Amino acid sequence: MTVANMITILRFILVPAVVYWMLNGQWQMAFAGFLVAGISDGVDGFVARHFDQRSELGAYLDPMADKLLLVSVFVVLGLVGEMPLWLVVLAVSRDALIVCAVLLSTVMRNPVEMKPLMVSKANTAVQIILASIILAELAFSMEFGPARPILIVVSGLLTVASAAAYLVAWLRHMGDDGEGKTSGG
Repeated sequence: MTVANMITILRFILVPAVVYWMLNGQWQMAFAGFLVAGISDGVDGFVARHFDQRSELGAYLDPMADKLLLVSVFVVLGLVGEMPLWLVVLAVSRDALIVCAVLLSTVMRNPVEMKPLMVSKANTAVQIILASIILAELAFSMEFGPARPILIVVSGLLTVASAAAYLVAWLRHMGDDGEGKTSGG
């Protein structure tokens, strides 16, 4: 197992700890755990690229660890009333849609490689910033002015745009008969 993969596994281990701290109102610990996970994501990417430790396992584990942490943080923030439930449902539904699409295409023997789209990267960045701001506000009794409500709206819009973009790409892939033509017509 590579060092990069071990760092990624650390992020998986941090998820239940961050959730536990959040549920117990230990916001400084939750913020610190979220921050460590974010830093470790950058470190494992750096190690993988610069020390030739890229692996197929890492290519799957890295985004899974990121999503597990972010979705868990969103769900708990929604449960404790710090994030609107509509945004939590939207974000979780988008991720479930993508997972189901990939699984269905695999079961149908038409596997699709879902590469991150620019709108998806922007969505993830905004979600991370939003979660960070909320955790920082709770951990340090600070306020970022209108940042939270603005990021909530932007996150909602990007989540919808990202889901739509992935759905269109998936539908095109599934309709392709392998010769550049769409089936059924």
